[in-house]
Amino acid sequence: MVTLFDNYEQQYSVLTADITAQIGSLAASNTKDRRQLISNIEKHVEEAQELLEQMDLEVREIEAPKRTRCRTKLDCYRAELKRLTLEYIKARSIKQGSLGYDSTDPDDIYDARISNNQKQRLLDNTERLERSGKKLEEGYKILVETEQTGSQILQNLGEQRETIQKSRNRLRETDEELSRASRILNAMVMRSLQQKFILFIVGACMFIALCIGIYLGFKN
Repeated sequence: MVTLFDNYEQQYSVLTADITAQIGSLAASNTKDRRQLISNIEKHVEEAQELLEQMDLEVREIEAPKRTRCRTKLDCYRAELKRLTLEYIKARSIKQGSLGYDSTDPDDIYDARISNNQKQRLLDNTERLERSGKKLEEGYKILVETEQTGSQILQNLGEQRETIQKSRNRLRETDEELSRASRILNAMVMRSLQQKFILFIVGACMFIALCIGIYLGFKN
């Protein structure tokens, strides 16, 4: 299955191949072609930098077994883009040095004047990409640590909830046992009262019968 990271890789490979070919053509180009090549190279470098940023975000969503391999690839791509950027700056410098500032072509003079600014801008973009990658990596580490802490807290809460539930169940069972014991005790008390009442009736009957017997004995 082709992932989004794989698609970014394919786009990046096409861009870097174009950048490499255009850098090779830069030294032999005339002024008009050279300006177009410069514009294309800088545009492709910026697109490649954006792709690397997207790949850096995407690699965080990849499963752990593949993440390390993709991270290594991404580091290689960053180094490759930085190398291409330096090669481009060198190619421009060689061409401008051969022309010199005394060239009578206004386009060449204009290119020479803005060369340093463009070089610095490309270097700044490359450094910015590296800094962004480091910041994103640090942010990702913090996110992972926070996620682990949250998972641990949720696990602890789950264990505490389970303990509370078990305690509640034990209390319910204890309450049921106490209710059962109370019913048994009440039944025993009622049975004892019944037995005492029966003994009282029997004793009363025996006493009455004895009295009647004594009375009849005296009468006879």
